[in-house]
Amino acid sequence: MSIFEQRESGIRAYCRVYPVVFDKASNARQTDEEGNEYIDFFAGAGVLNFGHNNERMTSAVVDYIQSGGVTHALDMQTTAKREFMEKFEKTILKPRGMTHKMQFVGPTGTNAVEAAMKLARRVTSRQEIVAFTRGFHGMTLGSLAATANRYFRGAAGVPLNHVSHYPFGCEKTCQGCESGCGMSVLEHLRSLYLDTSSGVTPPAAFLLETIQAEGGVNVASKEWLQELAKLAREVGSLLIIDDIQVGMGRTGSFFSFDDMDIDPDIICMAKGLGGMGTPMAMNLIKPEADEYWAPGEHTGTFRGQSLSFVAGKEALTYFENDDLMAEVKQKAEKMNQALAPLEEKFEQVQIRGKGMIIGLDVTTGERAKAIVDECFKAGLLIASCGTGGRVVKLIPPLTIPEEDLQAGLDVLVQTTYKVMEETA
Repeated sequence: MSIFEQRESGIRAYCRVYPVVFDKASNARQTDEEGNEYIDFFAGAGVLNFGHNNERMTSAVVDYIQSGGVTHALDMQTTAKREFMEKFEKTILKPRGMTHKMQFVGPTGTNAVEAAMKLARRVTSRQEIVAFTRGFHGMTLGSLAATANRYFRGAAGVPLNHVSHYPFGCEKTCQGCESGCGMSVLEHLRSLYLDTSSGVTPPAAFLLETIQAEGGVNVASKEWLQELAKLAREVGSLLIIDDIQVGMGRTGSFFSFDDMDIDPDIICMAKGLGGMGTPMAMNLIKPEADEYWAPGEHTGTFRGQSLSFVAGKEALTYFENDDLMAEVKQKAEKMNQALAPLEEKFEQVQIRGKGMIIGLDVTTGERAKAIVDECFKAGLLIASCGTGGRVVKLIPPLTIPEEDLQAGLDVLVQTTYKVMEETA
């Protein structure tokens, strides 16, 4: 037995899907200790938007360490933090006219969501948060209450209270939902919240992903998002966008909602924010909400560690012009074109997504698992998600070379044809 089997907790998961020991990685490829190469369409679940060991970021981090730069500073002021903040303000916030403050939290997405929920409750003096079916927001108790997946919720051991779930407004049929789902629910909620005799109090916040990545790559319609934002304003609730997995350029723009004409009160970010896989999470908070924090009310030992500031600053250089985002759109078109024949041939297959996050819904978890397993044997790392694991999720590095993208798509399409024909 390996040390992993002997000593690592039985809770380990991804290593069961990919049962090898990885040793090296570069951009969209990983190599195991036996020398076998794999094209990576998983990319750390959206952490590695800029690829494994991005040369620009690696060089910046090595130079910083060798210069004697501060590597840990709690939330003290450092040159690394200042340079990241200045770059973020100049490249992301000012061009969008955003006045949001930057709150650096513990280095995971769940911590960002926890902080956002806390602040929303403080600002509004309300307890309830509205989240949505199939949403995923983290594993700690507060964010887990907003996560919809029964399997994850079952591990809590205590009641998960003060969050209500309502249908998500998809732009395309999602796992059995009717097209355009969610609009009638918003109207129903509006009637309850505005009726002072309904007995229903408006929530502290509406919390959602514009694209439910772990939930099955369900994409919210623009109409529904705008109506939800309008409802939040009407009833004095905050609008919290969880952009943790689908931000940082994943959809062809920095934020997943850049083309949605909405103005979130809080934006939760993590994963790709640290650039090269080093951990960092941050909330963008409107100043009028940020005023409700008192110093140190939400703290953490590793909030905004310096190596992530250095690599994250380098990641932001990709957004100084439109070159990478144009490349993402071109690659997304290539991905959709490659997958389209599957949807045409098999009525059990549906493709949905935006930019370089695409879901291949094959109706059952058994089919999706077979596709993932066969792809792994053929040298492609890919994962499943959604209810029952029925959706194969494509989330390769944005910087993936064209030849690797094509090779990975060839493996996926051939494997899916084979599995669908065997299980039809």
